[in-house]
Amino acid sequence: MAPMGIRLSPLGMAVFCLLGLGVLYHLYSGFLAGRFAFFMLSEPVAGGPEFPHGSAPAGSVDLRELLAVSVLAAVRGGQEVKRVREGNVLNAKAKGKTREGAEEQLTSGDLLSNRRMFYLLKGAFPAVQINSEERVDTADQETVSWDRTIPEDIKQKIQPKEVPAESVTVWIDPLDATQEYTEDLRQYVTTMVCVAVNGKPVIGVIHKPFSSYTAWAMVDGGSNVKARSSYNEKTPRIIVSRSHAGKVEQVARQTFGNKTVIIPAGGAGYKVLALLDVAEKNQEKADVYIHVTYIKKWDICAGNAVLRALGGHMTTLTGEEISYTGSDGNEGGLIASINMNHKALIEKLPDLEKTSHK
Repeated sequence: MAPMGIRLSPLGMAVFCLLGLGVLYHLYSGFLAGRFAFFMLSEPVAGGPEFPHGSAPAGSVDLRELLAVSVLAAVRGGQEVKRVREGNVLNAKAKGKTREGAEEQLTSGDLLSNRRMFYLLKGAFPAVQINSEERVDTADQETVSWDRTIPEDIKQKIQPKEVPAESVTVWIDPLDATQEYTEDLRQYVTTMVCVAVNGKPVIGVIHKPFSSYTAWAMVDGGSNVKARSSYNEKTPRIIVSRSHAGKVEQVARQTFGNKTVIIPAGGAGYKVLALLDVAEKNQEKADVYIHVTYIKKWDICAGNAVLRALGGHMTTLTGEEISYTGSDGNEGGLIASINMNHKALIEKLPDLEKTSHK
């Protein structure tokens, strides 16, 4: 008997082919349409390589955008800080003690500023890690939107720069100098945002809520603040924490001479601004900033970024660079300077490193 086979009619073959084409269309039409849309939206426009709708591709962030929203976050947080202080509704309470045994204060200004700053940044860049001094209570979650407007001064000075989102860590200090805030020493108070990429500080924003002054800078980008052009070597001015002035004064005078001026001040942000050319009547001027004890990274990251952008330095007392990943504390104290021989300064201060661990 001859073998039997299955023979499709021409109509059957046509139906089979149409079904196959339908399956292929279903699988690839969405992909092709998406690629076509991406191509059309990604066409460069005059003026630079802007991202579609002002956003970097998925999995990355544009540092210029992150700078813009960081400035806005510092200002918005500062508004809360100012409102609470002027309304005298601080509701201050102790939240613990420092390593030196001093009580740390927590106020409504800290909490409200933190909430506003955190959710503004998180809403704009949900994939970015954000570290803040104060705990974020999910029960108080709020939607704080950003319209992705970039201020003209940032547009003019900073070019878009895309980096992987996983390489970015944002450090928030919603109210620097809380102790001084409770004492109504308003000139020392700042709100700060820092952006670190792979542990290195690249964007710094320092905002003074009670004078509405904001300093910002981006490493290898630009800034709206300048370094001081000179300092007096014969009578150097060293700015230190109010609580640590006694620890530093004796060693500083032995190192720099009896004419050394010690400036006790509050707030790490204020102390960094003292090294810069800041047109503020309540802003003191200094040549070197020294801190001899443990300090949190959200206190110093923004100032570190600003100094780096302007050619200055902030290191531990032994000259090590401070990494803004991992733990939230810096164990080795710090020394900060600009337009000075930073290495020579470190070599002059061998005894302060020992003090930093006491």
